[in-house]
Amino acid sequence: MSKQNCLIIFTRKPELGKVKTRLAKGVGDEFALKIYEYLLEHTAKITSQVNAHKQVWYTNEIVKDDIWDDKIFKKHVQIEGDLGEKMRFVFEEAFKSGFVNVLIIGSDLLDIGQDMINDAFEYLNQREVVVGPAKDGGYYLLGMNHFIPEVFEDINWSTSQVFQQTLDRISKKTVAILDEKNDIDFKEDAMEHEELKRLINF
Repeated sequence: MSKQNCLIIFTRKPELGKVKTRLAKGVGDEFALKIYEYLLEHTAKITSQVNAHKQVWYTNEIVKDDIWDDKIFKKHVQIEGDLGEKMRFVFEEAFKSGFVNVLIIGSDLLDIGQDMINDAFEYLNQREVVVGPAKDGGYYLLGMNHFIPEVFEDINWSTSQVFQQTLDRISKKTVAILDEKNDIDFKEDAMEHEELKRLINF
């Protein structure tokens, strides 16, 4: 395991009616939960082999004996606050702990893979920041090789402006931009993937 790289994963406990609420409006709570569990399994599988120290940060409470193997993933609870405050905290903590390159991803993106995460860490050996833009205007991956607090300041979170506003904050930094990917937030997003269509019987 690399003592230089830290991979942070934001997740939440899979509970009926409490996950993928926008997706649930199109497919129902039960299918939304089923899709979310599938995405969690995918993320746990592809990140387990990444050469980095791995942390899982839950929204409310740590879940024991779940798909995140305690021997592979160090478990934490996110602080209170908006997404920017939560991410700022985990990045700052990781750099304080001595990590050189720090990446964060969510736990519900089907299009992300192990090679992509490894490549992102490689970029941080030459660039200060790496970002993976999402089709909805946000981003699915963010990494940096030193703490840059302005990345998390004055951002309209959960809007289509997040990626562009982030680029504006780091305009004077060296940046690597990954391929654009699509989050699974709506029924239409799920319908783009055969394995998810089968889960919801479409």
